[in-house]
Amino acid sequence: MLDLYCGAGGASVGYVRAGFTVVGVDNRPQPHYPFRFVRGDALTYLATHGHRFDAIHASPPCQAYTCLRHVAKKEYLDLVGPTREALIALGVPWVIENVPGAPLNDPIILCGTMFDLRVYRHRLFESSFAMVAPPHPQHIAPAVGTRGRDRKRLYEREGYFATITGNVGTYCRDAMETEWMTTREMSQAIPPAYTKFVGRSLREFLDGNR
Repeated sequence: MLDLYCGAGGASVGYVRAGFTVVGVDNRPQPHYPFRFVRGDALTYLATHGHRFDAIHASPPCQAYTCLRHVAKKEYLDLVGPTREALIALGVPWVIENVPGAPLNDPIILCGTMFDLRVYRHRLFESSFAMVAPPHPQHIAPAVGTRGRDRKRLYEREGYFATITGNVGTYCRDAMETEWMTTREMSQAIPPAYTKFVGRSLREFLDGNR
């Protein structure tokens, strides 16, 4: 499995738990990435080495699609389209992950509540193979806000659910099961449980086509 725009490896860990060996690529140093890491441009690496992999995951930068782009007043690259085109041209099974609002085609949505995680964090997954999302429980439990001194207490003692946006707290390591990450890395990551589920669906697809 090739993990493009891998960050600190939330997606990669999930795929490893699903039985894959993973190589991560990112254009920034990732000192806490837990597997083989290559620093470089994702699309350049894909064009040169993508044919060596059984499947590819890509999490293009999400800033162009979040509501925070209006606050920052910056222009961000839209890499979903170019990434999809490159993956289709390569011809191996692939997955693209991004935030709600990103221009993904017929994606499934995954949330921490689907995997017994105490975190509300919706992410979209578009794939070249069929996937069916697990049932999505209602968000009944209150959510910890993004600011305030009592966030850790609310999560640990009051049974609140975490939200991983903005100013992430250390308690979120437990909520997302990303104990190796810094809080800054977590703000850009997804829980490994998401890609463990995706990876199992991908394994079934690959086994069925052998």
